Amino acid sequence: MMICACLSLSLAAKALKLAEKYAPEDAVAKKQRLLAAAAAKAAGTKTEAPKKRNVVKYGINHITDLVEQKKASLVLIAHDVDPIEVVVWLPSLCRKHGVPYAIVKGKSRLGRVVHKKTATAIAFTQVNNEDKNELSQLVQVIQENFNDRLHDRLRHWGGQKLGIKSQTRINRQQKAIAAEAEARALATA
Repeated sequence: MMICACLSLSLAAKALKLAEKYAPEDAVAKKQRLLAAAAAKAAGTKTEAPKKRNVVKYGINHITDLVEQKKASLVLIAHDVDPIEVVVWLPSLCRKHGVPYAIVKGKSRLGRVVHKKTATAIAFTQVNNEDKNELSQLVQVIQENFNDRLHDRLRHWGGQKLGIKSQTRINRQQKAIAAEAEARALATA
């Protein structure tokens, strides 16, 4: 059973702001990079291979592999995935492997980070040194307020309160039992 307790707006904004720093390159940037590399090769200048950028990963199969290999440091899951069976098992997998996860409102918000229309989930694997502190603070807050409190939410789910109709029916039954007991007491006396 998946409980949709989404991240607060401010926490989700922090997470998505950090994710936008690590967005994969879009088609225009890739084309410019490849054209510059081709021009440098044609001119005969020797250039070093560019260092691989740290980017957020997306795609449910890719994220599953990253979680199973424990390479993901934080997973953000969209709350409005349809059909829900696509991601309903992902929080359990993250809990099993000790990977922090959070549910974020809007698959379009996640899709905007990775230059797609929608994304079901994104995962942070590595970040640059200047952002490690920010990511660790974010992971700590999510772990404390979201992941560790799962059992509290399960235990208190629903509040065990009866509806107005059920309360009225039970009150009537109790009054009838009390009246019957009073009648018996009068009959025996």
